[in-house]
Amino acid sequence: MDALEQKLGYAFHDRGLLEHALTHSSYANEHRSQGLTSNERLEFLGDSVLGMVAADRLFREHPDMPEGELTRTRAALVCETALHQVALSLDLGRYLRLGKGEDAGGGRSRPSILADATEAVLAAVYLDGGMEAVRPIIENLVLNREEKQSSGRDFKTALQELVQRTPGRTISYDLVRETGPDHCRVFVTEVSVDGAPAGQGEGRTKKESEQMAARAALARLSGGE
Repeated sequence: MDALEQKLGYAFHDRGLLEHALTHSSYANEHRSQGLTSNERLEFLGDSVLGMVAADRLFREHPDMPEGELTRTRAALVCETALHQVALSLDLGRYLRLGKGEDAGGGRSRPSILADATEAVLAAVYLDGGMEAVRPIIENLVLNREEKQSSGRDFKTALQELVQRTPGRTISYDLVRETGPDHCRVFVTEVSVDGAPAGQGEGRTKKESEQMAARAALARLSGGE
């Protein structure tokens, strides 16, 4: 736990909160006689705290961004894919308390479990130290990390990896419209998954609009909206 606290940059006053955040429902179910509860309620709280900090950051730093784009950007910042990457950077899987079956089935590397645990850990920090403690952690581990990567991040590849976890699924990109003069064209692309619209994006090139469409789809499919 000391190593995890060092990576978080935060030392808990009540380490029991951290242990609770790392307790998966499978472990709690196997230890009901001990009165253990899972981290699911903490996930709920962490999701709200994370969303609020992200929204506050976007609202302050992008005064001209419309509401719809703010919503889509926030969703992309805090989606399962992004939180999974944060969990990997913390080596969070190593500390999870999992039931025997979940552990044997690869639960320590499952993106959904790791993303949920990340939210639970953030909630634990919030309960232990308040907003002043959790805000810099979210800024450093989630928001700053995502912003540094977003300019060079291949959202199309990330979407393909997410969708193809289930064999046979398909992805297609269609140019919806293009507007503006020749020297300043704006392209709007829609991405469909299994034939159903999953997200739209715009950019100054077709390639950029496809990347933004993939980013919107990632947020939606990962439960960000």
